[in-house]
Amino acid sequence: MKLPNGNPTPPPSGEQTRPPAGGATRGAQPQDSGAVSARQQLDLLQLTNRESVLARVAEVISRQQDAGQQLLLEVRGRSLTVQAAIGETSLEPGDWVKIMRAGNELQLMGKLAPAQEAGIARALAQRLPWQQSIDGGLAKVLSSLTQGIRPETGGTTPPSARQPQPLPLPVRQVIEQLVNRLPASTGLASPGNANETGQQIRQWIAESGLFAEARLAQSRETALPDLKLALGRIVTALLSHQGSGPEHFNRLTPLATPELVQAPLQFPNTLSPPAPQSSAEPPTVGQMLRLLAGMLNRITVNQLHSQVLSTRTTADTPAPVSTLLLELPWVTPQSEPRIAQLRIEHEQPDNEHTGGKRAGVAEWRLSLAMDLDEAGPVHFDVALRQEQVSARVWAEKQRTLQQVQQDLPTLRQSLSELGLEVTDLECRRGSPRGATTRLEHRLVDTKA
Repeated sequence: MKLPNGNPTPPPSGEQTRPPAGGATRGAQPQDSGAVSARQQLDLLQLTNRESVLARVAEVISRQQDAGQQLLLEVRGRSLTVQAAIGETSLEPGDWVKIMRAGNELQLMGKLAPAQEAGIARALAQRLPWQQSIDGGLAKVLSSLTQGIRPETGGTTPPSARQPQPLPLPVRQVIEQLVNRLPASTGLASPGNANETGQQIRQWIAESGLFAEARLAQSRETALPDLKLALGRIVTALLSHQGSGPEHFNRLTPLATPELVQAPLQFPNTLSPPAPQSSAEPPTVGQMLRLLAGMLNRITVNQLHSQVLSTRTTADTPAPVSTLLLELPWVTPQSEPRIAQLRIEHEQPDNEHTGGKRAGVAEWRLSLAMDLDEAGPVHFDVALRQEQVSARVWAEKQRTLQQVQQDLPTLRQSLSELGLEVTDLECRRGSPRGATTRLEHRLVDTKA
């Protein structure tokens, strides 16, 4: 994988080089390209004698038992074909190696061991193109309660057999259970009761699907109130109605939301409101399964994306930062599904550079994005550092902006009554510029 500027992607963070089998270095001779000698090729890479550099194996061109392997390496943004005598060391496309210039030859100093975050990134990349938005998917699932589903038919099936049929009772029951557990905009406790409201929000987050596997590890009860598990129960009921097993579901191509294909790692992602389902044609059982597969992929992407962000340490964020990306579905008074997108970050103090003293202070950051019918898109950024809190509200509609500005004194007073010192509080027009995750791997030089 190459970055837009033409440079190769660096390898995973925190990896250490692993010497080849036998501990000896192996040689690799750059192949002449016309009048360009091996020395000229290495000089073009600005690689001086005895200097080491990281390279990515782009392609294994040929494997010869006696002559070694002919490899295409990506080094500092350039492609370099080498004939490599690497002994028992096994190299495959995508591997990262450390090489050193020795005169007009290259020596293989070591192969980088795979890292845990590299596996997470690969799993994330596999699901990125197949995400279905939670609110749009839920709208179609809920509409099946009244519209039913169409049977799977062939071209010779008479029109009477193609009419929508009511949902099978087991499928209807699991969908109704899901609907009954979705929070409603009218169901939150009154703002004056902060403890009760906080408890409801904690339960809302716990049942978002982000922690499904952890909850299953603690309890084998599959009927746990969890969004991801609830979608899985709908899948199981549909497969049972068809007489199919899990292997059938694994072969299906998930349905994807176009906005999530164009910006798969943008969070929060601005999505268009779900289209009205009254005029939409009821789905078939197969289409419903593909839809559910895309929704499950969306939750899994948020789970993996959170892990990628939490394990990443860069020069800009040297302290460990735990990140959670959540999409919390809720329903409007008109029973239309919506989502609230949350990003929660916990930056822990970097005591390594303070001698273990409590000089650093932990900080919590919360980003909340919602698209409300009348207020339009709104975005909240809140930071809490000990007893100091700052907040910024973004609104795209001018009327919403004016309303929020009028309510800022009330918000400041409410935060002060909680014992917090308000350091910054403002409202801006528009939306914040979000950062997009790039699936790249970095090698951190701990001696720098």
